[in-house]
Amino acid sequence: MINFVKVFKALKVARIEFTAKQLAQVLGGTVEGDPQAKVTSFAKIEHGKSGQLCFYANPKYERYVYSCKASILLVNKDFQPKEPVSPTLVKVEDAYKSLADLLKYAATQKRTDRRHRGFRSSWFLTSKFGKKVYLGSHSYVGHHARIGDYTKIYENVYVGDNTVVGRHCIIYPGVVIYPGMVIGDNVIIHANAVIGSDGFGNAPLPDGTWEKIEHIGNVIIGDNVEIGAGTTIDRSEMESTIIGNGVKIDNLCQIAHNVQIGDNTVMAAQCGIAGSTKIGKNCILAGQVGIAGHLEIADNTTFGAQAGVIGSVREPGQTLLGSPAINFKNYMRSYAVFRRQGKE
Repeated sequence: MINFVKVFKALKVARIEFTAKQLAQVLGGTVEGDPQAKVTSFAKIEHGKSGQLCFYANPKYERYVYSCKASILLVNKDFQPKEPVSPTLVKVEDAYKSLADLLKYAATQKRTDRRHRGFRSSWFLTSKFGKKVYLGSHSYVGHHARIGDYTKIYENVYVGDNTVVGRHCIIYPGVVIYPGMVIGDNVIIHANAVIGSDGFGNAPLPDGTWEKIEHIGNVIIGDNVEIGAGTTIDRSEMESTIIGNGVKIDNLCQIAHNVQIGDNTVMAAQCGIAGSTKIGKNCILAGQVGIAGHLEIADNTTFGAQAGVIGSVREPGQTLLGSPAINFKNYMRSYAVFRRQGKE
């Protein structure tokens, strides 16, 4: 989903002014109306005013196209108005995607890469920094750590010894990255996430107590990964906890030791994955999904919110709901039975 507030902030903070002609050039579209029509902010189509940019993609909102007073309206190229339209139209292949592209473009325009070492930030002669690395106040970069070009490490961040952080990364305040972690390029780690804490490994003793199992492995995070605020990813016992390329993890998720997550899998808030589970590529985990340990999840699997997964999923492309999670068609039939029994 596109965050419309972020779009507005990106345009406002960057102080960017777009004409319809410029928008068409940036987004690969065409202009119908005044090519010099100008916008400086964003609004929903039902609230659009002069000087604002709106977009239309969902047919349910077509009635607002004809009452909208925005200066520019972003629409799909196949849209043909049935009534006169006040805004200048910028027609693109996919208005929804183009809005996301515009947000990315605005963000790059406002970004200023510069070398910076903040007040009381700490590093060592063995720490290696690439070009124009930003290191915020009170942040720490350990011995033999390597930070890639144009990476931003904000205030109060801890980067442990021998950790590698790639290029164009953003590490927000309060993040803790334990020693020996490996983080790829274009990774975003939001505030107070913890990368590389010990896994929950304890051996039972005859007297009923528990002995801690030391974890000497690490976490490897691929390229283009985003990790939400307060999320924790545990280091492995001996090898690596692996987060694949393009993985998107929401806030307050827990990923245990030795877990492997395939490329482009997404995970909503408060999900938990127990140790040594392998999740395939392009999977979707809705909010509060819990997956037991030592399981294998096939590619393109979708779990509905609060699904509880206690067995491996071998067949790719399934959607599962419930706890224990079962195929959604079976779940819906079962749910119909539950509702009938509740009315008796």
